[in-house]
Amino acid sequence: MAAAYGDKIVLTPTKKSKRSTTLLMERVLQQADESKVLHVAGGDHKGIIINKEANKNAQEVGPPHLVLQFKVFLQDQSRSDTLLTQENRMLRFWYIDAIEKTEQMKNAHEFFKDLVKPDDFPRDYVGFIKKIMKMMQLRYPEIRKIECEMTQLEEMVMAPITPREPKEDFHFPEPVTEQRLLELVEHAYPNTISFNELKKGVTGTDDEFTELLEELERRNLIKQMEHGFMRVVQFDTEVKMVKQMPKVSQIDQPTIAIITALYPEKLAVDTMISNQQTFVRYKTEGESNVYTLGDIGAHRVVSTKLPAVGHTRSAMIAGGNTTTRLLGTFQKVEYVFLVGVGGGVPHYTDHKKHVRLGDIVVSAPEGLNTPMYIYCDERRENSDAGSVEWDTKTWCPANLVIQSIAQELNDRYRAQPEEAPWLEYMRDGAKMLESQETNFKKPAEDLDKLYMNIGHGNLIEVAHPTAPEGDPDARRPDIPVIHLGRVTSGHSVVKDEQTRQAFAITAGVSAYDADFDAVTESIYGSRIDSYAFIRGIADYVNGTRGKEWQPYSALAAAAFMKEIILHLPDPSADDG
Repeated sequence: MAAAYGDKIVLTPTKKSKRSTTLLMERVLQQADESKVLHVAGGDHKGIIINKEANKNAQEVGPPHLVLQFKVFLQDQSRSDTLLTQENRMLRFWYIDAIEKTEQMKNAHEFFKDLVKPDDFPRDYVGFIKKIMKMMQLRYPEIRKIECEMTQLEEMVMAPITPREPKEDFHFPEPVTEQRLLELVEHAYPNTISFNELKKGVTGTDDEFTELLEELERRNLIKQMEHGFMRVVQFDTEVKMVKQMPKVSQIDQPTIAIITALYPEKLAVDTMISNQQTFVRYKTEGESNVYTLGDIGAHRVVSTKLPAVGHTRSAMIAGGNTTTRLLGTFQKVEYVFLVGVGGGVPHYTDHKKHVRLGDIVVSAPEGLNTPMYIYCDERRENSDAGSVEWDTKTWCPANLVIQSIAQELNDRYRAQPEEAPWLEYMRDGAKMLESQETNFKKPAEDLDKLYMNIGHGNLIEVAHPTAPEGDPDARRPDIPVIHLGRVTSGHSVVKDEQTRQAFAITAGVSAYDADFDAVTESIYGSRIDSYAFIRGIADYVNGTRGKEWQPYSALAAAAFMKEIILHLPDPSADDG
């Protein structure tokens, strides 16, 4: 819809107190009562009218179509201690009659993203209101009126701590701690990691490293091998170290492979497997491999953990090689599940599309001949066209049986999610993992904060969208919501929040994860026709930042994976 340049945008202050101000901005064809006018703008701001203050109650204004709430943490530059001001801002939207509800949500989402762009976010009260009015006038003619309520809540000495963006990693060398050393050893598993490699990941003296490593050994969490340190797997009753995998009989060959990348992901998946046998094919040079064989229902499965994951070339190659070796070792595999954590794509106005921490995303295409997984290799600015272009690789399995089962399960339990069987698998898994160093319990709800960095040390905390009055809400306390959608990776797109949001809208992305392009290419090259990513959401980046949510979210993904596997065709039917 073209901008309605003939319309006037009229601002009316409707309520004011010591800490709060409410302003109503309406689209009108003409100013009805000249006696109410305080100022008529001219020049570049022609069509903007400021009224005198007028008291309007909620009945006069009417119920809004949409409400968007956020907190702003602004640096007070006039104070020597740079104290932060925390302000709550609420935007209420009313639309013209022709706009459907879904379009209203999409429009308000775009409006908000434009409003808070870091490069031109207004740092003062007047600039903020002016920008809203100009956007209404020139770019968003569908909006009939917006009410803005601004409330100063409190002053803070420090800004909230937010997960670092991937591009910021090199600015933050971490001091050596027992927990960080254990994470590095777990990340390398089933490989060992040398003393020198550990020193590259954190900073500290040799004495500090030695003391902490000895303490981890004393607690039987790690053990020293010939070329470094390895995680002691306490969950398995027996882990067999072998040079070569023993031959698996034809009847015990797995038909399902489960690939994880982080140590908590592997633990979570293994709680879903019965009759386990774990083998570590240990190599002093090159990549070691861990395989856990067992059963999920009538299906024989094998789970593994990639020795490394990330956007370094060596990590990508290692992940691809491990996958190729897995599928070469177990050649009866028909289905592959990539199970673990990811980063959710938030939607600021549509509660149905909004992905929250602890939710589960199953990779799925939007339609026929569309991708399920996208890897963004490179981002280029096209100055001539004034646009951004992406070099991408895309994948979609030939057989979408996993996605079909996931959709069917989601539809079946949407109205009564508390009856979903995977919740029981989560509870059972959490009990089995109680003795682990890692805490698999769900973090507190108030730790699920949605922040946007708007530059210059300023932050926005956006409230999670809720269901409009009269709409059913699938979200229940302590129950993950299931989403089916595209999963994307690539450092060029994941590196900052604005780029992630822009690409997510363009490509219809529900989650981001660490770079699995080599792994996916290996699955495709091995002629596996049915595979899927199942991501428990641990942060709003790519899953690697939300340490606190990783264990619980990995367990949620593993539990939903189990339910899907139980609904796959019975392998005995093929044998008969």
